[in-house]
Amino acid sequence: MLLSQYRKDDGGVQVVARDGAEAFELKSGLALRDLALRAIDRGLTLTELVAATGLNGPVDLARLYAEGRLLPPILHPDPAHLHLTGTGLTHLGSASTRATMHAGAKTQDETDSMKMFRMGIEGGKPDNGHAGVQPEWFYKGQGTALVAPGAPLISPAFAEDGGEEPEIAGIYVIGPDGTPFRLGFALANEFSDHVMEKRNYLYLAHSKLRPAAVGPELLVGELPASVEGTSRVRRGNEVVFEQPFLSGEANMSHSIANLEHHHFKYEVFRQPGDVHVHMFGTATLSYAAGVATRDGDVFEIEAAPFGLPLRNPLHVAPPASPETRADVRAL
Repeated sequence: MLLSQYRKDDGGVQVVARDGAEAFELKSGLALRDLALRAIDRGLTLTELVAATGLNGPVDLARLYAEGRLLPPILHPDPAHLHLTGTGLTHLGSASTRATMHAGAKTQDETDSMKMFRMGIEGGKPDNGHAGVQPEWFYKGQGTALVAPGAPLISPAFAEDGGEEPEIAGIYVIGPDGTPFRLGFALANEFSDHVMEKRNYLYLAHSKLRPAAVGPELLVGELPASVEGTSRVRRGNEVVFEQPFLSGEANMSHSIANLEHHHFKYEVFRQPGDVHVHMFGTATLSYAAGVATRDGDVFEIEAAPFGLPLRNPLHVAPPASPETRADVRAL
């Protein structure tokens, strides 16, 4: 089952479900986060709650997409309580991409990126019920940085690059007792500044503080062992980049459970009612293929299990004057 949300004419949020070609509105005025909390309260799965809620008439998701009315599959009424985070060096092939970007950063035979990747290969999928090795982890922002399908990904004036990262994201709501509940998985564009990151790998944290797009549809249930998708960059009528990307545990050096454990082991990420969008990494980047993105380019990420593709145009903010800075005032 796939779930999505769109903005109604009255400003409210409507959840849509589909299992096949046709999509139907739920007989509920609740947004997906509120439906998830209701399911938790009643001891139901999300699928069971959708079945109990029932469906209204069909909707045309493609038309809603074209009209700019589709929303991320989950939101929080207070964006400060939605967290965008992710992990890197989690996919087979991701280490070679990162090592190429950071070539020359170390004089030793093995870069820190390769060491981190090797640690994941050796201990990222424990089968004894215990926690495995920690992955690389990064923070992207709060709900104000979450971009809807079709909306622009804005590269700030100080950025050196704005490039896509096609990923799978886990979508979570924290229950009343602090237990994380996974609603499902969605496509994500973990938009980053790869030129800044390449300048010095210690700039990774800076390079990740950018918006991210998620959706349009949420895949409820388990993630397929292997996900095969396509990532494109369109420039007008031309496709300037197109490559397949692989995800799912069969193509990863960490298990999903291990990545989840090392995120939610921190109490700060187990606050009741909070929403988490946690991205699991990728090995496919147009930047690594030598593509320099431009204002107006459109990123397109698709994979069959996730329904509609995720499309977002790139918008580069106008340059600021050299003297411009973020001033802080004493109070």
